[in-house]
Amino acid sequence: MDRSYMHDRKIIIKVFFLILLILPLHLIAAEDLQKRLEGIPNITIKSIEADSGFTRAFEISMQQPLDHQNPDGIKFNQKILLSHRGIDKPVVLITEGYSLRTNYTRELSHILDANELRVEYRFFGDSKPDSLIWTYLTVGQAVQDYHRIASAFKTVYKNKWISTGWSKGGQTAVFYRYYYPNDAAVTAAYDAPFNIEREEKRIDQFFLQVGTKDCRERLFNFQKTALQRKNDVLPFLRDYAQVKKYSFSIGLEAAYEYIVLEYPFSFWQYHKINCAEIPDENAFPQEIFEHLKKVVSFSSYSDRALNSASMYQFYTEHGYYGYVKSGLEKWLSGAYGYSNALFAPMRGRLKFSSEMITKILEWQETEAENILYIYGENDPWSAPAVNLKKNSKCIKAVVPQGNHFSFINSFKEKERRQIINTLRKWLESSNAED
Repeated sequence: MDRSYMHDRKIIIKVFFLILLILPLHLIAAEDLQKRLEGIPNITIKSIEADSGFTRAFEISMQQPLDHQNPDGIKFNQKILLSHRGIDKPVVLITEGYSLRTNYTRELSHILDANELRVEYRFFGDSKPDSLIWTYLTVGQAVQDYHRIASAFKTVYKNKWISTGWSKGGQTAVFYRYYYPNDAAVTAAYDAPFNIEREEKRIDQFFLQVGTKDCRERLFNFQKTALQRKNDVLPFLRDYAQVKKYSFSIGLEAAYEYIVLEYPFSFWQYHKINCAEIPDENAFPQEIFEHLKKVVSFSSYSDRALNSASMYQFYTEHGYYGYVKSGLEKWLSGAYGYSNALFAPMRGRLKFSSEMITKILEWQETEAENILYIYGENDPWSAPAVNLKKNSKCIKAVVPQGNHFSFINSFKEKERRQIINTLRKWLESSNAED
């Protein structure tokens, strides 16, 4: 028999037995991971398909007390998504500010080669109690949700933890770090405002200087034209609402006026539209409507937005923004006063307190450490950004001309590398408890 054939046959047999040896180890490791996770109290777990870069993924529901001061009282189930790379790797805990949506903050898990735990905010998405008792929708209750989750999963993942979030989730990541400083070694807060008023006046001032003077004038003139031509544009909104099944119990005219007043905020927050594309005073009514639809979410002023959990928090603890009406008053009907508190539950009885925000701002500006803040230069939410003049233990980085979608990967390579190196340095030197 040919010697080369015999040699190749031996190699094939060795490879075959090697596969048989290795494969069960992988299966055992996977089975062991799920068993260890199932050992966490008060959770149900379902294996799901893992995204690119992760080896396993799970959809998890964890039972939480509605009131952490009464742990034996009413419970609700909080939704969690776990993406696994390795037991010995760090964990990125994403504190969502709302329901589980497009994962804008996934970059940090890839940058740090980490596992990822995304947690839905209480009262949003699938993480709602049977009865929405609004007084339990507070920062204090929410951060205790995250702390219970981190404490439970640290029995499985014992490496360093990093907390992060975007927008309201970025606020939450900082609030959580303040109340539980040892839960994470590093925090990255993306595009997180810290409002000290019910409707933040610093945002009003922001619109006086953002972009170029020409662009600001085009935005204002478009608002004026949209209001002047209101009766011509309203039929387009009515037809669109029928197609989308939107209803407006505040009235179609009032909803339209809210949309026009919202226009500059949404323009700078989410879009990178060339200012030359803004329709002028000679635009046809349909052009005006189509441009508004491109920039503003109409559903935000429909009945779908009523009794909004986020508006409840904005008008009690987080703060929000009002609308700049100067120069537009003569074309407004005056309906409802144009406050977004209109869309909050118990809207007539909500009281805003800046006590929590003020206390945490002082901590951020003086004592906080290992927190990265990312903002976009053209994002209205950068107006109430954190001020780090007195604190060199944290860093704040601003993406030139960036909007509300500003992240580490939005920077040019040199700045991006510097930020990543700082994060890794903080992670290595941190004494946060594992």
